[in-house]
Amino acid sequence: MLIDTHAHLASARFEGESERIVEQAGKDGIDRILSISTDLEDAPKNIALSEKFPNVYISVGIHPTSVHEIEDPEWLSKLKAWATHPKVVAIGECGLDFFHPPRNGAPQEDWAALQERFLRPQIDLALELDLPLVVHTRSSLTETMRILCDHAPGAPLRAVLHCFVDGPDAYATVQAAGFLVSFTGVATFPKAADLHRTVAAVPQGSFMLETDSPFLAPIPHRGKRCEPAFLKHTAEAVAKLRGTSLNVIALETTRTAERFFNLPPL
Repeated sequence: MLIDTHAHLASARFEGESERIVEQAGKDGIDRILSISTDLEDAPKNIALSEKFPNVYISVGIHPTSVHEIEDPEWLSKLKAWATHPKVVAIGECGLDFFHPPRNGAPQEDWAALQERFLRPQIDLALELDLPLVVHTRSSLTETMRILCDHAPGAPLRAVLHCFVDGPDAYATVQAAGFLVSFTGVATFPKAADLHRTVAAVPQGSFMLETDSPFLAPIPHRGKRCEPAFLKHTAEAVAKLRGTSLNVIALETTRTAERFFNLPPL
């Protein structure tokens, strides 16, 4: 059995289909799903989903490409209140994204500063509540790692860099900080050579699996809307790259996710 540690069940692309999606995931061996929030609208939707489905857990947070839309001065207080819900197991997704152009038309420097102003309080919130942090980093690994490591030196921050796609040298900086990574359907792409080397080399217990649904569908579904049920294809690719079996990968990543997110074992 597998755990999809990063999906977006509250996405408008899944509207009206949550029952089918969760049911199909179960049929394909995905016994738990972590549905990730990206803004103030996602969080209450995810809470409702977690109350409807026993095997759905959630996070609350502000995605870096959503920060320009947040006008509520009480945004952090709202995240903190939602984070007390028993199905909330993480803060995020939050981080830095320098791949997409500034959504607010601002200069890149100002856009980066705005993202950082939202990231740092979410780090504090994760530390205050003793919850792990789900980190988005795209074209920004160096800057993201700098903030994660210098914001509260010595603090027991637990973080996972989701959708990790970089090579072993980049991974070494994450490993040195004691953070985890998670792999998506990109691991199934033939041209992802750098990522393949990382997948083959990361230590047991240092990585998890995710779909990032509805994005990044793995082969053989590439180009389609991704769903948690597709996680098995990523797991199979990871097993092949690591020279082991699907059962071993399922067991190892399930244990890692249970420990990292403090999930109750089935």
